[in-house]
Amino acid sequence: MDTKFSVALHILTMISESRETLSSQNLATSVGTNSSYIRKVITLLKNAGLIISHQGKSGYQLGKTPKKMSLLEIYYATQEVKRISLFQMHQNANQECPVGQNIQEAVSPIFSSAEAQLEKALLHQTLDDVINNLYKTANQVRN
Repeated sequence: MDTKFSVALHILTMISESRETLSSQNLATSVGTNSSYIRKVITLLKNAGLIISHQGKSGYQLGKTPKKMSLLEIYYATQEVKRISLFQMHQNANQECPVGQNIQEAVSPIFSSAEAQLEKALLHQTLDDVINNLYKTANQVRN
């Protein structure tokens, strides 16, 4: 898995909580990456309706409130998928070997269960939870 998901959470949190207009360069400085990578992630978020951008100096705004933005939809947007698939099975197991014949069927339910649990957890967490955790970690009160 790449860093687009965590970078998206950083970007969305900054947009939500900043009182200033943020450019991709402002966001890149905070994230610690280059502005072209930020623009790539922003494009994914815009395509999913999670960010609205305005031409000129008005910058970015959230496409919905943090309470209504699940971490699962942010994950889907940044990974460009419709379901989580963390585990890839090797495809060339020796079919003459008893383990090779059955390993996929043996581990697939375990992989599917873990992925489903992660999807459920991300569905029930929102950007608002991330923001609340940020303020708690920073020992600050959220306005």
